[in-house]
Amino acid sequence: MELQEDIERLYAETFRGLYNGAIVIGEIIQIRQDGIIVDIGYKCEGIVPVAEFSPDELSALRQGNRIEVYVVYKNAQDGFMLLSRNRAVETRTWDILEDVFHKGLPIEGKIIAKVKGGMTVDISGVKAFLPASHIDLKVLKDIDYLIGQVFPFRVIKLDNKRSNVIVSRRVLLEEEREKLKKETLARLKEGTIAKGVVKNITDYGAFIDLGGVDGLAHISDMSWGRISHPGELFSVGDTVEVVILKFDREGEKVTLGYKQKKPDPWTLVEEKYPPGKQVRGKVVSTVDYGIFIELEDGIEGLVHITEIDWSRNIKKPSKYFSIGDIVEAVVLKVIGAEKKISLSIKQLKPSPWEIVKQKYTVGQRVSGKVRNFADFGAFINIEEGIDALLHISDMSWTKHIKHPSDVFKKGQEVEVVILSIDPERERMAVGLKELIPDPWTEEIPNKYPVDSHVKGKIIKLANTDIFIELEDGIEGLVSYSEINKNPHEDISNSYKIGDELVAKIINVDSSKRRIDLVIEITGA
Repeated sequence: MELQEDIERLYAETFRGLYNGAIVIGEIIQIRQDGIIVDIGYKCEGIVPVAEFSPDELSALRQGNRIEVYVVYKNAQDGFMLLSRNRAVETRTWDILEDVFHKGLPIEGKIIAKVKGGMTVDISGVKAFLPASHIDLKVLKDIDYLIGQVFPFRVIKLDNKRSNVIVSRRVLLEEEREKLKKETLARLKEGTIAKGVVKNITDYGAFIDLGGVDGLAHISDMSWGRISHPGELFSVGDTVEVVILKFDREGEKVTLGYKQKKPDPWTLVEEKYPPGKQVRGKVVSTVDYGIFIELEDGIEGLVHITEIDWSRNIKKPSKYFSIGDIVEAVVLKVIGAEKKISLSIKQLKPSPWEIVKQKYTVGQRVSGKVRNFADFGAFINIEEGIDALLHISDMSWTKHIKHPSDVFKKGQEVEVVILSIDPERERMAVGLKELIPDPWTEEIPNKYPVDSHVKGKIIKLANTDIFIELEDGIEGLVSYSEINKNPHEDISNSYKIGDELVAKIINVDSSKRRIDLVIEITGA
């Protein structure tokens, strides 16, 4: 009995001041497969389970190393007290969490997993919950890439008893952004150059983070040249330098420019591109009325459809040119104030009209093909690039022609006489009736003397006149006054188109090319 009491007294004295839950520092005296033997200075060693160390940590352990441990159970089992390195770390971490929580200080943690409603953060062995709404300044669609990364966090809720820790990364980002925003607003000034990061891209521009303050670079202020979308110049995440064009300090609105870093190239365009200068450029746009050629960054010129080729009848420039084609042209006109340059491709080649001037003369007979019609005449293609107008009045000496298609067909080969040549205006007039003598000078007056009778067919009824076709397509006119003295009678009641009749010639006027008739006999 006395021996047992002596043993208990000795045990109590040996472990006086040591209790379960105490955190002490010990020295590693042996590394075994089943655990790490640690001397904590109470004449009794303790053992830390190997499972509490990672393979890398185990390989780094050496005899004599000092580590902090948590006394799980001080009563020796198998000669060793049960110790825990993890619980020592966790206990110390909770003390630190209590401190930073009350003081509002940040603490580092490692995001280790994605869970429902957020993510799990490891803070020195303590698992904390990071709500999805507190991960970033905005809700992220993909958060997997954050796993394994270390960030500072703010403890926003702490319950040691329930081992409940909630942290926020967003709060710190907001504080940092607000601080940065004040610094940025203090240094922003119109006309200065600032550096920022492209935050977002839209069809109309790019939003650039200048440091807590977003500015908009409109697409019209991105390039002196032509761009169809901001994505041609910028990508999200790009670091760019921009010019502060306008700054509303109260509204915190910033308008940015990118092209303004360089001078407007149009300021020197009149000196650089004088009329007559031959240039080379890239086709950047094709429209119905021509093509736009980029001569340099920000400088474009227009080749009007009429200045593309001397010979081809171009209706759709896109059939002959594609975006990116390199072409040569000559400058026709420059208006720097209006940012306009007129170019010509065809002027690089000799004008076919100069050749026409040398090759053809007025009165010369030529052959050509009917290329097209207009209400006023037909266009005759004399040679490639040269169309002459055959006016409807120059098709016949005697016939009244309503439309050129009544006489010709497209593609028909015809012989004509050149009436006029105007190379400066690129015009040529030809005649068909001029191939034969004018019958009104002698032939018709001799063939149709006054008081003679002629036979004809009604081809047109006007309000007061009847038109009669005589021989050889010659027309005669019967005035209403020679038909009926009653002004209220409608001539269509008595006469129809196609009626044949006999009439007497009462006048022949060669200057007006007119034969006046009076009806005497109706019928064939």
